[in-house]
Amino acid sequence: MILILAVLLLAGTFSTKLTGKLGVPVLLLFLALGMAVGSDGLNLINFGATVEDKTLAGNIANLALAFILFESGFGTKRSALKKYFGPSLSLATVGIVLTALGLGVLISFLLGIDFKTALLIGSIISSTDAAAVNAILKQRPVREKVASTLQIESAANDPMAILLTLLMINIMNGGTGNPALFTAELIWQFGGGILLGYIMAQVGIFLFRKLNSDNKGYYYVLSAAVVLLIYGVGIETKVSAMLAVFFAGYWMGNSNFIFKRGFSFMIDGMSTLANTIVFLLLGILVFPSQMTTIWKEGLIIAAALIFIVRPLTVWICTAFFKFNWKERTMITWGGVKGAVPIVLATYPSLYLNPDSPYFNETAAIFNIVFFVVAVSCLLQGTTLSSVGKALKLMIPPKPQSFYSVELLTMKETEYDMFEVQLDEASDLEGKKISELPLEQDMLITVIIRKNKMIPPRGGTVLRKEDTLFILAPRNREQELTNYFSNIKHADMDAPALSGPEQN
Repeated sequence: MILILAVLLLAGTFSTKLTGKLGVPVLLLFLALGMAVGSDGLNLINFGATVEDKTLAGNIANLALAFILFESGFGTKRSALKKYFGPSLSLATVGIVLTALGLGVLISFLLGIDFKTALLIGSIISSTDAAAVNAILKQRPVREKVASTLQIESAANDPMAILLTLLMINIMNGGTGNPALFTAELIWQFGGGILLGYIMAQVGIFLFRKLNSDNKGYYYVLSAAVVLLIYGVGIETKVSAMLAVFFAGYWMGNSNFIFKRGFSFMIDGMSTLANTIVFLLLGILVFPSQMTTIWKEGLIIAAALIFIVRPLTVWICTAFFKFNWKERTMITWGGVKGAVPIVLATYPSLYLNPDSPYFNETAAIFNIVFFVVAVSCLLQGTTLSSVGKALKLMIPPKPQSFYSVELLTMKETEYDMFEVQLDEASDLEGKKISELPLEQDMLITVIIRKNKMIPPRGGTVLRKEDTLFILAPRNREQELTNYFSNIKHADMDAPALSGPEQN
């Protein structure tokens, strides 16, 4: 088992170069690998046939999603959240209800499926997925307004989808949906999740400041422990643990604390590993041969969701916000499905009463959801850049360098290392470093040019597309970014970048 897992991770990792060139989402690759080695493929891993297997898979997937959502929140800028929280929250709440209802009605009407079952399928598939959205947007970046809205929506819409799914299961078990209880639970899930996220972020920052170890290995251990602590407390307090980890990541990502740079590396790596494990696991969980019995229904549901329900939902939920038709279209097409709907698709087999007349439909529900997610990833994921280019909403991906210079500190400091890129239109071309209006508390430490490292000197001449690593006070980051990223700069004889006077 361990050897097979190692081979799968190696195969998937090195295949990402090919998928990037072909425009295929990496997540689909790992799904395919999981399906290939599963019980219905090469049968190298016999897993997924029992309720216990699905329970274990669900628990592992939820734990992995905690790291994925934390990393998503950690990378969300405060300015972006403030600007786009309104439409994102609308999509994450009202949008989920509209999607579940609209898709449920269409499924029942088009396929003749029992209305309760149709609503359950609609509820399960209603949420967009943070893992899928973040992975695709990293490969194909779009403008901040669209990207931030999609990322915040995908991170925040899980609680509503989970609540609707559990509500439908309760009704199918013979219970009655209590609107007052549902509303109260929803408020607690959302409000409590956000509040807990803030509290636990302060706890996490406090722990980093108090560790005071000269062994950086313990800071990496602390990094994983903090995320697990937030998720665990969220589960015990019955709030949305997913929302709590996202907002804890957001507040920690927008704060300064000891070992923040190393913490960022650790979380990024854990998030990537979690993404990989989730989609491998879910691929192993599915039985491809069973898809032959539901592919027609799956295609109809996917088409209804992608081309009817999602567009209507996005246009309704963003009606009171300043989005043009191109941005709304891009948000519509960026609503990619992923791990969360597949995890939720295991809930009917876990929570439906075996004596319920609906229990026999659980396998079909799982397969339908898996098929729709695969279609969404394949269709929307592979064409997102083409749609973005047609709408003129894509932005150039940040050039990737083989070098990175970081300031990894285990003590409080006001300084940090910043990376700035000279664009093609920069008028700093041909200027010497000694001519730059830098204050004495700023230092260009390294220049990366065409993947070669150049030690800077006063007489070093800058070239277009150079990457500069600058040591400077943390409060000067925006100032540096604005200066070096401007297409046209002021006269080079202008006063130095503002800062404290030096003796």
